[in-house]
Amino acid sequence: MTCLHDRHIKPLILADLDGKNWHLEDYVKRGGYESLKRIISENMPPEQVIAELKASGLRGRGGAGFPTGLKWSFMPRQFPGQKYLVCNTDEGEPGTFKDRDIIRYNPHALIEGMIIGGYAMGITVGYNYIHGEIFDAYLIFEEALEEARAAGFLGDNILGTNFSFQLHGHHGYGAYICGEETALLESLEGKKGQPRFKPPFPASFGLYGKPTTINNTETFAAVPFIFKVGAQAYAEMGKPNNGGTKIFSISGDVERPGNYEIPLGTPFSTLLELAGGMRGGKKIKAVIPGGSSAPVIRGDVMMETTMDYDAIAKAGSMLGSGAVIVMDETRCMVKSLLRLSYFYFEESCGQCTPCREGTGWMYRMVERIEKGHGKLEDLDVLNSVADNIQGRTICALGDAAAMPVRAFIKNFREEFEYHIEHKHCLVPAYI
Repeated sequence: MTCLHDRHIKPLILADLDGKNWHLEDYVKRGGYESLKRIISENMPPEQVIAELKASGLRGRGGAGFPTGLKWSFMPRQFPGQKYLVCNTDEGEPGTFKDRDIIRYNPHALIEGMIIGGYAMGITVGYNYIHGEIFDAYLIFEEALEEARAAGFLGDNILGTNFSFQLHGHHGYGAYICGEETALLESLEGKKGQPRFKPPFPASFGLYGKPTTINNTETFAAVPFIFKVGAQAYAEMGKPNNGGTKIFSISGDVERPGNYEIPLGTPFSTLLELAGGMRGGKKIKAVIPGGSSAPVIRGDVMMETTMDYDAIAKAGSMLGSGAVIVMDETRCMVKSLLRLSYFYFEESCGQCTPCREGTGWMYRMVERIEKGHGKLEDLDVLNSVADNIQGRTICALGDAAAMPVRAFIKNFREEFEYHIEHKHCLVPAYI
């Protein structure tokens, strides 16, 4: 885990953490649970809590980038029955490894954020669905929950008030599809993890058929710091429509892969510098800026882009989960796409025909090109298949499989054509 920063703004979620000081006493020394104490002691109206979130400009850090305060306002406050709050820590997007570090290094920030969310939306029960392959993080979260309960921050009558909130960890099963929020709910209920039709949306029909709000780990973990520094100050850390800091998981051909928390709007060149630059001094060729499902961007374009939702969208991709995969000049784009298309072919749940069949077609066509048996018309067929998948499935996995195919061919078509015509890679020194 790496905690570096730019623009003289100290990281919030990953500040001064070494992997040993995650316990409650350490978190309290850093000002932990002060936001919760203030909200409860001042008897802050829930509407004011949500208004503060809206003013902060916090957007969902899991991929969609939806305004968090607006999402919280959708929860029906006068609903007479049980409502639920769910944290999505089912971090399975290739290239993404920030949420597990939040739990490993600062679990109480996540817990405090969820408690504040429960207070703001009138919810008394929450769950954190944790990715199956990070069992060590799950154990840390369970221990942190016990610490919070023992200290009176969690459970019945929190801090001597009539506000109660129960929070439970749930160990997932390692299926990528369960990162989709409704598939996660199905899995949490003990069913096969498959996405639901929407509408109805979780805010009206979620866990066990009750109103449910789902946010990403980083989103919840940012909440206490918004109330600590103030909504306006948090918003001004970033840029308009892109408030606050964001954790970027940078991997690939860089000297220091890791998690870097920086203000939104920081130039990509600065993030690359924080990660030690290109490994071995090689030239940058391509960047996937938001996890494997985000469209690839040519390296020269990315070097002129800032790390925020709007700038990356303008460059032709999306910020997504903040997983930045950097590829240097030695990387074959055909082999890179083959690996990605294989992943989505394997991880499709099979519920939707376009995704179930189309991901296999795309993978096999890219494999054919890679093995030297491709034809030039395969590129148009690949684009056609991707077009027939995108926007035609229950969840976004179909889109996640189609977008890399279209972007790789669009931005590196000459390399695919060379591969087809010469039966081998354009890159002479591919590693």
